[in-house]
Amino acid sequence: MPNTTPPQHLYIGLMSGTSLDGVDGAIASFDPGPGVAVRTLGTSYIPFPSGLRDDLLALQSSGENEIHRESLAANALAGFYADCVTKLLETSLLPSSAIKAIAVHGQTIRHRPELGYTRQTGNPALLAELTGIDVIADFRSRDIAAGGQGAPLVPAFHQAAFGNKDESRVVANIGGIGNISILSNDDDVIGFDTGPGNVLMDAWICRHQDKAYDSDGAWARSGQVLPELLQLLCAEPYLDLPPPKSTGRDLFNIDWLMSRLVRFGSANAADVQATLTAFTATTLADAIHRHAPQARAIYVCGGGAFNSHLMQQIAAALHARGNAAVVESTERLGVSPNHVEALAFAWLAHRFISRLPGNLPAVTGARGPRILGALYPAA
Repeated sequence: MPNTTPPQHLYIGLMSGTSLDGVDGAIASFDPGPGVAVRTLGTSYIPFPSGLRDDLLALQSSGENEIHRESLAANALAGFYADCVTKLLETSLLPSSAIKAIAVHGQTIRHRPELGYTRQTGNPALLAELTGIDVIADFRSRDIAAGGQGAPLVPAFHQAAFGNKDESRVVANIGGIGNISILSNDDDVIGFDTGPGNVLMDAWICRHQDKAYDSDGAWARSGQVLPELLQLLCAEPYLDLPPPKSTGRDLFNIDWLMSRLVRFGSANAADVQATLTAFTATTLADAIHRHAPQARAIYVCGGGAFNSHLMQQIAAALHARGNAAVVESTERLGVSPNHVEALAFAWLAHRFISRLPGNLPAVTGARGPRILGALYPAA
């Protein structure tokens, strides 16, 4: 039998992140209250074919005919987003009429808040046409217009879904880029991008083994950390900037890495992978140590949560700084780590429809709370 939950309470969140692996989708409802109760009705995942991934990756830097290439990629993305929606509805036994709105983040191809812009491609108008459901997109630009970074946006959802009056905790999202939400038990929230998540590890293994990612950190585990290289990577000025701050592939990319490997030309490739893993762990641990030394629980989401070697490295880096916090995935809080971001954007759609702000000015640096998103009606 089809699900009979009132349609006005159901939202779809779609997220394709910096790792460029595919689209995660989730259907959810949100019960109002001081702490939001999230009910997940279905999830799905659609992987990107290598051609689309290559096209999106190429758009990270300027090139010939890029407006045309972006437009074609945006149309292709809309088709994959629509496929993800279809899969969600089929597996959840829900009609499209049950969904109040789809929230789609789009694929970030440029993020330059210091210049007043960010660019997420995806053609939400086409997605509305393909699905027959209202679409809400363009969540970041309103915050940037108000003087903010436009990112990270997920700390507001982390606070609503995972905040706890009895415990100061950190939610660490490790996608292509790493970011943390520091949730104190007095409702104050600090959040920012800590540096690279999986982006450099993925780029390095792709170059040497033609793999999209280092499964469970197996290749990194086979190598040895190069202390001098790790020290050089950690000298990146971004890492010492105070929050609010955000970053992306505009900074942390293969060219950035290769420029720092010049003096390590004879380094073993597995040792470089081990060092890149340690770099992600170190930047996260440093950020937590500086801004949340009181935290005793670190909950990790995103693809990095499935890399047991990385998780061990994070715990070791924290312990080396005198923090005995337990490091585990958001599964312990009842949400699979690969569904958190899709649920976050479904929640942002719920906030938009309710005419409630979706940003946290203390996190993004915006001049005040703002309603985020732009509506593309289905009809």
